[in-house]
Amino acid sequence: MMNTTLQKQLQACKKAALALRASKAASRNAVLETAAKLLVERSGEILAANERDLAALQGDATSAFRDRLTLNPQRLKQMQESLSQVAKLPDPLEDVVERRTLANRLQIRRVRSPLGVILMIFESRPNVATEAFGLAFKSGNVIILRGGKESMQTTAAIYTILKHALDENGFSQDSLWGITDPDRALTHELLQQRQLIDVVVPRGGDRLIEYVVDHSKIPIIKNDRGLCHVYVDQDADLDMAVEIVENAKKSRPGVCNSMETLLIHEAHALPSSEFLTDLYEKMSGEDVPNPVRWNCCPNSLPLLAGRPHVQSANNESWDIEYLDFVMNCKVVASVTEAISHIERHGSKHSEVIVTRSADAARQFQQEVDAAAVYWNASSRFTDGFELGLGGELGISTQKLHVRGPVGLKELTSVRWIIEGEGQIRK
Repeated sequence: MMNTTLQKQLQACKKAALALRASKAASRNAVLETAAKLLVERSGEILAANERDLAALQGDATSAFRDRLTLNPQRLKQMQESLSQVAKLPDPLEDVVERRTLANRLQIRRVRSPLGVILMIFESRPNVATEAFGLAFKSGNVIILRGGKESMQTTAAIYTILKHALDENGFSQDSLWGITDPDRALTHELLQQRQLIDVVVPRGGDRLIEYVVDHSKIPIIKNDRGLCHVYVDQDADLDMAVEIVENAKKSRPGVCNSMETLLIHEAHALPSSEFLTDLYEKMSGEDVPNPVRWNCCPNSLPLLAGRPHVQSANNESWDIEYLDFVMNCKVVASVTEAISHIERHGSKHSEVIVTRSADAARQFQQEVDAAAVYWNASSRFTDGFELGLGGELGISTQKLHVRGPVGLKELTSVRWIIEGEGQIRK
């Protein structure tokens, strides 16, 4: 049975959702602008809290994990810009999807409506808190945020600022419940509350996703892992391919839109080809910061044999989301074989082909089953902020309700508004 304190808090969230659903867009935008301003004015508090979280990290934390947790002035600026960008976007609740008049003169509109109360469970990236709040609040939803224990002090500082913005603009502080209790029992209890929570959004690694899927009684928007591939086709511009692969793997390896497996056409795996050796020097050569470790198939391994950071891939390698400076490399005979490998090992997140051939690109984009499929661009653009959505609650890899970045419109559902003049059905 749900404890009394939890029940009262969730009922308060439900009440706030009713008021928020009736609020004006200008009032909601004012909250986001205030929050953006406060992020700058009180950045010292956030960065100090973040330093405490970083200091408490266990010594075996990877550099990529530490990067996910770290905030700095540049990332705070991006958080501020995200809130301001969302404030400037059109109000999704004013969107009339369809309008028509039936033969019996019934006036019918299909309009967007908030989902209600959203529970979002995320892991170590504290900037997720502001993105999620901004999108949920703008689209008329109350949000419950539960971050990982590693970021609890940072997210607590952020929650305080967001609640200040709510209060300053006359909104109930129950429009946001920022949880700082790391007890998993609380999370488990929240996942049972289908009468008071409308949807749950898990954002993190395999274990978190599996836990939510196994235990939730609430509908889920599933943001699964990002096992992303870059396929360098026979007709690729190889200079472009080197730049794309390096960016997709090294710019921020600890995020879900980074590349985990490089697929190369066999034409680039001949002894006479310098593509792999050039790419290796760029990503893992002597004096390269954070050299990438390579797990290579039998056809690519001989081309890099004897070099540091190179080893043989095993059967499990192709299914690992490393989220670190580690990658797989596999040689394929055709675009069809590349697609087959992705179908078998991909996570339906983001996939890339680098080629000059429009035919190969169109085949790849049509046949690859993923939320985002790129031709001659890095997978790192699968991001709500980069795609002009102001941010995202995650990248949905499921096929019902939403697929890809979860932005404003994706945090609404469509309902029917019908107006008559006394019509009855005969």
